[in-house]
Amino acid sequence: MPRLTIRWLTVFSALLIIGVVVTQIYWVKQALDLRNRQFTQNAHVALQEVAEKLSKVNGVMQTTNPVEQLAPEYFLVNTNATTQPDLLEHFIKDSFQKYNLITDFEVGIYDCTTDKMRYGMFLSTKNNEKTSAPTSDWIKTDKYPYYFGVRFPEYGTYFAGTITRAVWSSVLVLVAVCFFAYALFVILRQKHLSEVQRNFVNNMTHELQTPISTIRIAADVLNTEVIVHQPERHKRYVHIVQEEIMRLQSQVEMVLSMAKAESNTLTLRKEPIDVHQLIESILLPFEGKIQLQFDAANAMVEADPFHFRNMISNLIDNALKYSPGEPEVWVKTFQKKNCLVVAIEDKGLGIAPEYQKKIFNKFFRVPYGDVHNVKGSGIGLSYVKQIVKSHHWHLELESILGQGSTFRISIPQK
Repeated sequence: MPRLTIRWLTVFSALLIIGVVVTQIYWVKQALDLRNRQFTQNAHVALQEVAEKLSKVNGVMQTTNPVEQLAPEYFLVNTNATTQPDLLEHFIKDSFQKYNLITDFEVGIYDCTTDKMRYGMFLSTKNNEKTSAPTSDWIKTDKYPYYFGVRFPEYGTYFAGTITRAVWSSVLVLVAVCFFAYALFVILRQKHLSEVQRNFVNNMTHELQTPISTIRIAADVLNTEVIVHQPERHKRYVHIVQEEIMRLQSQVEMVLSMAKAESNTLTLRKEPIDVHQLIESILLPFEGKIQLQFDAANAMVEADPFHFRNMISNLIDNALKYSPGEPEVWVKTFQKKNCLVVAIEDKGLGIAPEYQKKIFNKFFRVPYGDVHNVKGSGIGLSYVKQIVKSHHWHLELESILGQGSTFRISIPQK
């Protein structure tokens, strides 16, 4: 599948997920608003019915619109006469059950002689229990001489309970959306890994073909009868074969070491080594292309010589490959506290800040636009990181795009 198609598919899927989530939120909000309106309407009708019954019992004329809502959970009802508490309880519970208001509520009766709410009682249409309730903080009004108030203390939880199905439906949809998003993420990740592995195989094939071709040519030359009578030429071709075999062995060993390091089975053969001498031997094939600056007074460390050599070779090889024109590469050593620091500096392309953490990931290669002539397997810096980690050393990168990079390895010394 083309990369552009995958991007559009990802964008469309993200918009679809966002749309589903927004739609669910909208419908849940609509359901809450509907329940709220239904509750308010049922409460108005039920309390108006209570007012009608009380007016008939008291023999007074009922006023128009006797019910007033002062808050979402608080209603006042004008009665135009004194109210008997027991009778009020009976009428309210009967009307609430009739209009399916199955919830807890509080009732308070206004006393015009004391200008206070009296008879605070906590009741419920769920059962016949009742307890006294304080009415000191209840809202009063000057519109009516006789009225009672009804408050619903569980107003919020009542609506939560009535939309349980909608909430669970939303939860199920969100879970399905999350699984869909995770599946899409896994698919894209697997595709990315597939591309990375394919690039690695291609790059590694090119890396191995070069020494194999060189060895084949050298072997053909060594197989001729003329080469026997040319000792210097014979020696040179034997040396080429040995170097290319070492290069092949280094590539294979690096891949195997990466696998062992990731599975924590990499075995290091540590021994005392002189870093300066080892670096000088590494730089022999480069014929003076690398500048040295050894400022460390003590160059002895405990390390695996083979992996140390490969690690430094990888860093130097990268510095040369990504230095267009005449390379300017330095290998420096200096003391810092109780550590020997080995620094590889170059004045090459540099690394953008957004890639500086990713370059140590396996198979990752920095995209440099139109630069296509840089070969590599994509595991060199990952190998360096694994070797540094296995030795319990510290690796630092300092790089500015267009100005070059510096890799520093801090090695503790006894």
